[in-house]
Amino acid sequence: MVQPLIIALDFPKAEIALDFVKQFPTSEQLFVKVGMELYYQAGPTIIRELQALGCQIFLDLKLHDIPHTVEQAATVIGQLGVDLTTIHAAGGQKMMQAAVAGITTGAKKANVRPAKVLAITQLTSTSEQMLHQELNINTSLTDSVDHLAQLAAASHVDGVISSALEVPHIKAATSANFLCISPGIRLTSQSTDDQVRIVTPAGAHQLGSDGIVVGRPITQAPDPVASYQQIKALWEAK
Repeated sequence: MVQPLIIALDFPKAEIALDFVKQFPTSEQLFVKVGMELYYQAGPTIIRELQALGCQIFLDLKLHDIPHTVEQAATVIGQLGVDLTTIHAAGGQKMMQAAVAGITTGAKKANVRPAKVLAITQLTSTSEQMLHQELNINTSLTDSVDHLAQLAAASHVDGVISSALEVPHIKAATSANFLCISPGIRLTSQSTDDQVRIVTPAGAHQLGSDGIVVGRPITQAPDPVASYQQIKALWEAK
């Protein structure tokens, strides 16, 4: 997979998201993330409309339920022709295997390429203190992430969503080909908002991330196209 810069379309309505995408020249071939808010508001229609604009799509719904339910939902997602989708590794090995099976089944039904499935280990808003005091998990954050990443790899999931800070030890614990897509990307001068484990685009590149997800630094910028181009240049710099 080409190392993408993925724009998080965290907008409340489809019209806003589509107008945002239309600012960019078609030559950019954007890779965009559709999350819960936008998908629950607009449904599969937003996927088709973004695909019609030439976008690759990361559908970030973070499936987490019993294996049968996840497999059925993943079968529907698999028919959409999206490029990436997410599940929670905390759902366990059977659930993750069910998700992969569902994506494969759905893609075959629709005669499209199956989406790559990425597991969530720990959200980038999770701190060590939160892990221990609120979630009652007594291992370190690093050990928890590595364990869940290894479980995902054993379940034939394609990779994980992880802070760039975690990429080196995740790849060491799994393999160099195990995908690590990193959110929590900010320019050094910017607010961290609700992200805890943040990294710059250049830092993510150096740490070995296979792709980055950027939202507010682009979507809330005075000039989103210029901000996108700046971050893309930093991300792709050798």
